[in-house]
Amino acid sequence: MSKIHDLTRRSALSLLAGGAATPLLPSLTLADKIDTLALFGPPAGPSVTLAHAVASGGFSALAANATFTAWRNPDELRAGLTSGSIGLSVVPVQAAANLYNRGFPIRLANIMTDGLLYIISEAPEIKSISDLKGRSIAVPFRGDTPEIIFGQLVSHAGLNAEEDLQITYAGSPIEAMQLLLAGKVEAALTAEPSTTAGILRGRKAGKKIARVINIQDAWGEMTDAAPVLPQAGLAVTGAFMETGSEMIPDILKVLRTATSEVLEDPGKAAEQATGALGLPAALLAASVPHCNLVARNAVEARADIERMLKAMAGKDMARIGGKLPDNKFYT
Repeated sequence: MSKIHDLTRRSALSLLAGGAATPLLPSLTLADKIDTLALFGPPAGPSVTLAHAVASGGFSALAANATFTAWRNPDELRAGLTSGSIGLSVVPVQAAANLYNRGFPIRLANIMTDGLLYIISEAPEIKSISDLKGRSIAVPFRGDTPEIIFGQLVSHAGLNAEEDLQITYAGSPIEAMQLLLAGKVEAALTAEPSTTAGILRGRKAGKKIARVINIQDAWGEMTDAAPVLPQAGLAVTGAFMETGSEMIPDILKVLRTATSEVLEDPGKAAEQATGALGLPAALLAASVPHCNLVARNAVEARADIERMLKAMAGKDMARIGGKLPDNKFYT
């Protein structure tokens, strides 16, 4: 596994005059607290929420020690899930559904972003997917969520990805952004904060890079629905559920509070997340408004999730493991 960044915060108990502990979350007692609550996520928007929750002591009533660790790519995530080293993580919803339908014990607890994908370019005449015809574009994570979503949008626009576009597959959104900055492609599919990074770095290099296509808007048009792309959420493995299922409601409560705090003060949250994500605080703060951060329980978001999964699968249901996940997928 590649080198990853950790953020750890040991919480202190608040003492009343009589010496009794005052938990922040009333549903758990001191005896219920676990030693360590380990959370994981990508170097992307939702992880700012997790890192902020850890750094601000949001989980102090649940665990003596809370940690956040960033994974770097979907392969690293899958390896951690299957090996058991990752039990609680932000996961692309499509990946979680695929694993679940193939028999892996994983559940989706919530949605933490309603979409953070954009196409950036120096060409202002690119305003829609159809405008990409004949152009070169960098696309990250071939075979995973961003590429699948992009592929469905390309097909919906009446284009053939192999014949009408010149696609360069990148290992990550950051790499896709770098290919654009280097002038090797005319556009790049990126995810926040790589999108913001491309715009800011381009500005320093005298390039007028901009968000030319909001993928969430394009997705809403394709599905004839609101521009909502429930791209990723907190997933829980069976191993964690065996010992910590009773903690899930309180974890989700912490994340709802943390999400509100991140949106209210992106600068403060970014300062808390910079070390964990290995990205500059100024970049993270600037990207937050474009991350569509939310904290929706998976059960409540099910209609949006199923709409997205159906559209992502298209005629190839294998992309989501052969079928829509059943009720047990939603915690």
